[in-house]
Amino acid sequence: MSVGLLALLDDVAGLVKVAAASIDDVAGQAAKAGAKAAGAVIDDAAVTPNYVHGFTAERELPIVAKIAWGSIRNKLLFLLPAALLLSIFAPWLITPLLMIGGAYLCYEGAEKVFHLIAPHQAEHHEAALEHTAIAPVSLEEQKVAGAIKTDFILSAEIMTIILAAVEVPDFWTRAAVLAVAGIGITIVVYGAVALIVKGDDFGVWLARNARTGAGRATGRGIVVAMPVLMQVLSLVGTAAMTWVGGSIIAHGLYEFGLDWPEHVIEAAAHWAEHAFPTIAGLAGWLATAIVDFVIGLALGALLIPVVGFVISPAWRGVKGFVPKRT
Repeated sequence: MSVGLLALLDDVAGLVKVAAASIDDVAGQAAKAGAKAAGAVIDDAAVTPNYVHGFTAERELPIVAKIAWGSIRNKLLFLLPAALLLSIFAPWLITPLLMIGGAYLCYEGAEKVFHLIAPHQAEHHEAALEHTAIAPVSLEEQKVAGAIKTDFILSAEIMTIILAAVEVPDFWTRAAVLAVAGIGITIVVYGAVALIVKGDDFGVWLARNARTGAGRATGRGIVVAMPVLMQVLSLVGTAAMTWVGGSIIAHGLYEFGLDWPEHVIEAAAHWAEHAFPTIAGLAGWLATAIVDFVIGLALGALLIPVVGFVISPAWRGVKGFVPKRT
């Protein structure tokens, strides 16, 4: 009896070791894959604070929480199974679908630039599109829906990068790595966003409650600096949205044999690295981002009239054939 019990305990211990090793492998693969998606993760973090701008302080964290929950749903319920199934049954569809998402990001980024340059014309364009959108109950719901939609595209790129970086053949292990990396990235991104949007509140608290003059001065400095930081993040977010879209389009065109955009990007990066050898890595990245931004902005600018005069009227026509519920 005792021998049998010892053998059973030994088997259980062996299974625990195997399970622990599998968990360690999943965590390690998730961390490694997540690091490769760092660029897209930073872009995601830069874009999101735009969506809480203009709301009262007590609504900022609930809005961030709603967007974060939408991001997790995007990754786990839609993108994870879609990525796994497409990688098995239709890998050729991944690039076209990403390019469609990239074109949407280009359009969103170009529209924001258009709003900065010509606000009255941009407002007229946006008013013409309002009939194509689902009528939101409130501005908050509209902002959250827009943020989750943008997050879906950025998350698709992140999940695709992670999937390409996973080095395990087993289907379920790949799925676990994608899930762990997706959840971890969401926590990091929206945790950082929550800290950013509540920075001014922390500054106010510090200015009122710090025990030293230096502490109170630091609080006042934070309060003064946060609006500037939010404006900078808004600009960076718009640029990030546009250059991510341009990058997706350029890589997609390369996959389909149109390689000159990639060659232009590589030439710009090499030139910047040689021109500024002391900061070669940063210079190459900036040159790449600038060319990606120009590509994305050009495509987005072309899409603005297409959306306004073709897609929007067509969508209104489709909605006109849908019977309304009584």
